[in-house]
Amino acid sequence: MTLRFPPPWKVEQTDARGPASEVLQNLLRDLPPDRFTLAWLSKYLDRGSFGVIVLILALIAMAPGLSYVAGLLLLAPAIEMIAGRSAPTFPRRIADRPLPSRRLAGIVQRVVPSLTYVEKVIRPRWQLPLGATERLVGVAVLLLTVLLLLTPLPFIQVVPGLIIVVLAIGYVEDDGLLLSLGLLAALSLVGASATAVWGLISAAAAIAG
Repeated sequence: MTLRFPPPWKVEQTDARGPASEVLQNLLRDLPPDRFTLAWLSKYLDRGSFGVIVLILALIAMAPGLSYVAGLLLLAPAIEMIAGRSAPTFPRRIADRPLPSRRLAGIVQRVVPSLTYVEKVIRPRWQLPLGATERLVGVAVLLLTVLLLLTPLPFIQVVPGLIIVVLAIGYVEDDGLLLSLGLLAALSLVGASATAVWGLISAAAAIAG
């Protein structure tokens, strides 16, 4: 099979800060027909690519059997958001690995109608400086990704994945209210998980003692 990739100089960049449904529809239109790479995706999305890449990986992470791989990939943009990078980068071996376009196209086609509906009540508001927002979202995504990777039950993995989706949409749409709700949900989930782990440790120590 011949793999067709747009040459780097022919990748048309798009502004990924705007309605998430519009960004994803443009991505679906310009997606290479056979295979794509994370390097191509990052270059295509250009400015604001953190939010869309995190959104796509979080959607994949909620699918049974794919959560662990997608979770590992989520660590990279989360750490780079905290570090204040302008765009996500992945290790070269991962960034240049061919991925099936039909999988990504299927995810985008399923999520766009829901996003279009949700965007009726989403709008830019409660805006914070981009750097501060990026770091806050990065910390939340990192903590939620760790929970996702450490959660052994497939259906429970949907919860941190869904919160990451909310954070990513709020970030892309510049909606501070949605981001605040996502951050509150992330804090609640991390707190509840930490309490549960501490309870298990305390119970184990009591039994051992």
